[in-house]
Amino acid sequence: MRLVKSEDGRRRREGGADAARSAQEEQIRDHPLLRRFAESRRKLATDPYRPIYHFVSPESTMNDPNGLCYWRGHWHLFYQAYPPEDPRQHWGHAVSGDLIHWRDLPYALYPGPEDCCFSGSTLVEDDRVIAMYHGTQVGNMVAVSSDPLLLNWEKLTGKAVIPLRNPDGSAPPYAVYDPCIWKKEGLYYSLSGGSLPHSASGRRTRAEFLLRSRDLTTWEYLHPFCEGDIFGLVGDDGACPYFWPIGDRHILLNSSHMSGGEYRLGHYDTARDKLIVTHGGRFNFGACTPGGVHAPSATPDGQGGVLVIFNMNAAKPTPGWDQIMSLPRRLTLGDREQLLVEPAGDIESLGRDHRHVDGMALPANHEIVLSGVQGSALEIIAEIDPRNAPMVELNVLRSPGKEEFTRIAFYRQRGHADWKRFTGWDRLNDARDSLIVLDTSYSSELPDVLSRAPEIGPFFLAPAETLKLRVFIDKSVVEVFANGRQCVAARVYPGRADSTGVSLRAQGADAELHSLDVWRMG
Repeated sequence: MRLVKSEDGRRRREGGADAARSAQEEQIRDHPLLRRFAESRRKLATDPYRPIYHFVSPESTMNDPNGLCYWRGHWHLFYQAYPPEDPRQHWGHAVSGDLIHWRDLPYALYPGPEDCCFSGSTLVEDDRVIAMYHGTQVGNMVAVSSDPLLLNWEKLTGKAVIPLRNPDGSAPPYAVYDPCIWKKEGLYYSLSGGSLPHSASGRRTRAEFLLRSRDLTTWEYLHPFCEGDIFGLVGDDGACPYFWPIGDRHILLNSSHMSGGEYRLGHYDTARDKLIVTHGGRFNFGACTPGGVHAPSATPDGQGGVLVIFNMNAAKPTPGWDQIMSLPRRLTLGDREQLLVEPAGDIESLGRDHRHVDGMALPANHEIVLSGVQGSALEIIAEIDPRNAPMVELNVLRSPGKEEFTRIAFYRQRGHADWKRFTGWDRLNDARDSLIVLDTSYSSELPDVLSRAPEIGPFFLAPAETLKLRVFIDKSVVEVFANGRQCVAARVYPGRADSTGVSLRAQGADAELHSLDVWRMG
């Protein structure tokens, strides 16, 4: 009998939530700001470099994604937006049922008392969503919302809960910058991103500072969060942190203003409130800019993994807009602390005009241009057996005379050796990572496109394993997923209208294409 009452209560709550959501939908049906967004999208859609299935701000420029979360049956994405009438950072807002088809909502957070609303994260509780973010000139802020569409936010205390300065005007012993938030045993925890001088050299190194609160308004500083972290670069900082469980470990994602998106894996020592770092890696394999993968916004997927979206920097002036969001990625934990990565959301729903290419031999040193396979907004799935070829490549956005092309290359066992796999010097190659390379050196002939050095992403491929690529092309972005273990991405800007072709090549020795499928993306 009690079970029936519980089910009845759940249905009443859900019915009430549905009614409240319907009421909010009706309120914004003819919202003038949403009409303005729609008109702006129509005008900007004529830009040949503006993506059609990656999220882009409806108007003006855009920066970091913020506060990705799942609330009341829908995904919410916030982002740093710049309204034309007040070009300070606000939190823009979009909602989706599948992480792919996003719908604009009105701006969520407006500046005041802070000068600008910088990056931050969200924490979903049973009855509300908590946003914690950096308010420039004042410190880290907390706002809460409980309505179905997260349209209305209240800033707690009306001022910074973690101020930039102590009451006496002195600087605290920690950086006050981009925060993330989680909850443990009834207490709230927050990381504030920043850097520390290296103990020996004094040079800048990444750091995350841990604070704790009972009520979200009064915070105490504990200590730097990471212990044993040897996986960063000198000069990195810990901007845009996100800390979540993944598999039997925890992951800390962040962005460096020097080298872009990064992550650390480790054990969360809950007694000491420390992350014991055991592994680390990157989402961006060069400088942060131009054209690189920058700041993350991440949330648990409810199945032991983590969902993440990044912003990608521009590499060419595009009037009226610039940065874009990556496709959502699902991160899970594989063997030997290998981070697995694959596209997330209902991306398959966008595919049109499917074309299949049968398996074929790839003769050494001979480029094969695929007839009838072309486009600037495509998904390509290919399986290739490199055999003994030192390198195989898939070229996309290729002009007929190859004046422009974007090169995706694979080098088997050409990366660093992982000594956890080492079984003897005679089998050293079997311990090496392979490399997936995204080379945009020849992607454009235009003089205002900023060149980016090739992205080189390591991942392990067993000696007898085939290469499996999933490639997404969307006007000015290429994202390449390799065997569900690595992703490389960069912005590209072909200058020729006929740079739409696809080709394959094996270098030095024969290889074999097992299959290739391509879809035009809607």
